[in-house]
Amino acid sequence: MPATPTACDASAPPHAPAHFYGALHKRSRRPHALRQVLRQALAAVLTLSMLAPAASRAAEDEIRPLAVSQIAPGVFVHQGVHGLMTAENGGAIANVGFVVGEDAVAVIDTGGSLREGRALLAAVRAATPLPVRYVINTHMHPDHVFGNAAFEGLGAEFVGHARLAAALEARGAHYLAANRDLMGDRLLAGVRIVLPSQPVDGSVAVDLGGRILRLDAWPVAHTDNDLTVFVPDAGVLFTGDLLFVEHLPSVDGSLRGWQKVIDSLLAMPVKALVPGHGPVPTAFPEGFEAERRYFDVLATDLRAAIDAGIPLSEAAKTAGRSEAANWVLFDEFNTRNATAAYAELEWE
Repeated sequence: MPATPTACDASAPPHAPAHFYGALHKRSRRPHALRQVLRQALAAVLTLSMLAPAASRAAEDEIRPLAVSQIAPGVFVHQGVHGLMTAENGGAIANVGFVVGEDAVAVIDTGGSLREGRALLAAVRAATPLPVRYVINTHMHPDHVFGNAAFEGLGAEFVGHARLAAALEARGAHYLAANRDLMGDRLLAGVRIVLPSQPVDGSVAVDLGGRILRLDAWPVAHTDNDLTVFVPDAGVLFTGDLLFVEHLPSVDGSLRGWQKVIDSLLAMPVKALVPGHGPVPTAFPEGFEAERRYFDVLATDLRAAIDAGIPLSEAAKTAGRSEAANWVLFDEFNTRNATAAYAELEWE
């Protein structure tokens, strides 16, 4: 844009003829226009550089259906990765899935983040137009419940063990804070603790239309709020974390109680297992063999230590060590398992 006469006059030497600076001003319009074009181009580049990260984030936030396998007619499962919840794995470490009936769908666990829950919902939508009627949580741990909020507003009932609500109320704030440190604010954004609206005490049947699911609430085992989901017409049992395969089990309840629950599960007419962690499907009853062996070894080692007067601090370092080569994440969980079980077995 041409400079004002005042600006030209102010910049001109006092001895210069007016027509000279007028001519100079006219000759400078082209480079001035070029500078303006360059400024606009630079502004465009800067704008694009600012938009690029936002576009990248938008691409990252695009929700694609979670990869699922149909392990029996109308029974779909996503296999989580072995690991602790991190930003890298997005908290997607647990097995989650859904069962389709003639009228409706039941979702079984929702994953370790709102993003995983939304991806699971997208997988349901890709598989069937039927509504989600039930969202079933097998227990309280974050990798199984942090995706619950993705299913709010759909008219679904949230179903869990009769003790699940109290457990989530007691630990929910801690779970959110601890996993925000592990996974970051971005992945925890939108995660809410959603309490069950339909508690289960004992055994109940859930009707999906032409397909009945059996839900069983168990005594204290992995936690004090473990629930299994059995699909009788397919012979598939969703064990939640009552079964770990390859991944070392984590005792957050009762070792002895867990051993008793396994005996009850083995009496069920099951054909295939969906463990809380590990390959899907897992063979029945063979899938329980490694877990039972580990618990037997751990209990035997701890009882021997207690009888010998070895204190907890020392016993926890050695109990169960012979099993180390058989499990993923052994060092992350064995010592805490031994610590929890020692106090229990000490008072037998």
